[in-house]
Amino acid sequence: MSETKCGLVAIVGAPNAGKSTLVNALVGQKVAITSPKAQTTRTRLMGIAMHGETQMMLVDTPGIFTPARRLDRAMVQAAWGGTQDADIIALVVDAKGGIGSKVEMILEGLAARPEPKLLVLNKVDIAAKDKMLHHIARLNERLSFIDTYMVSAITGDGLEELKDAFASHMPAGEWHFPEDQVSDATDRLTAAEITREQLYHQLHAELPYASAVETEKYEERPDGSVEIHQQILIGRPTQRAIILGKGGARLKEIGSKARAEISHLLGVKVHLYLHVKVNPKWEDDRAVYRDLGLDWVE
Repeated sequence: MSETKCGLVAIVGAPNAGKSTLVNALVGQKVAITSPKAQTTRTRLMGIAMHGETQMMLVDTPGIFTPARRLDRAMVQAAWGGTQDADIIALVVDAKGGIGSKVEMILEGLAARPEPKLLVLNKVDIAAKDKMLHHIARLNERLSFIDTYMVSAITGDGLEELKDAFASHMPAGEWHFPEDQVSDATDRLTAAEITREQLYHQLHAELPYASAVETEKYEERPDGSVEIHQQILIGRPTQRAIILGKGGARLKEIGSKARAEISHLLGVKVHLYLHVKVNPKWEDDRAVYRDLGLDWVE
């Protein structure tokens, strides 16, 4: 039997570079929520990918940007914290969007890091080849990447080569997780993230970034089903009306789709109860940060 390997890959990049979609594609199933809304990922989440005898722990980090509020600062801290102890760091760049101020800021942050760094150009299926080559040249001038990979997390192009590269940098060692485990997220956190994803998908243009889903109750019933009570936190009464919809129809649709997906992932029947709460100061509530899996920052 060949030697087992296990290591940590930190996936970093600007908001909307496609990091979560890439992690899901490498794992082979959904472990992180996605949406067109920037800064969808808020906390460190680990996807666990297998490649032969190698187990790769892929840390999907929040997009790195200039923080303006306490929640922003906590997310950026979580992003940089996700690179700690990494065996390799993968900088994911939107091949179509290219190099903006947010990518520049990440390059500066990575410059002094000792870990090997890979450049991953994502979304190559929708980017012009000449622009991609230009981005690659500029980025490699700025930072000493050990290699560059062009991939599409949506179509799967280049993903096997990228997995090969990640696996080659993993140290020898026993696996940290069972072979069939795909994430380190708790069922409680996963359920809250799925509901938040539905909020973004159904209300992308109407719902502001400042919203959260907090799990108030999560317990197994005697029949094996799971009862979940979640609170959707928003800052203004007008946002509550948007989420509820006419006669509560929008909230019912959000709950229905979230419940179906949670049930599918958990493999059990789910009873999901949603409540919308207006709290202008929810971003200053330590309990909310704890539920989101974020550290409190001053």
